[in-house]
Amino acid sequence: MSSAAASEIFRLEQTRNHLRPGDVGAAVRLWKDYVHRPGRLLWQDYERSDVHWHCCGDPFEARALLDTVMRALSPRSARRLRAVVGRFDAVWDRP
Repeated sequence: MSSAAASEIFRLEQTRNHLRPGDVGAAVRLWKDYVHRPGRLLWQDYERSDVHWHCCGDPFEARALLDTVMRALSPRSARRLRAVVGRFDAVWDRP
């Protein structure tokens, strides 16, 4: 991601009361780590109905936060973040 996009994300984290510094980076890492889990672990999550994600955070909330941030960014910065997140979404969408 470009330094301009990173700078804009940093400013957004500083000015929004629902964001803390580092939240966007943590959300990207959480979504990335989740989509790269083996399928059997994803199935276990589904079977157990693990909706609270007490230990590590909810990857679906992280993905929703990324959508919110992309809407708040300028078109250029949003496009850069969308490119990063889109790579992980493509992994998620694979059969």
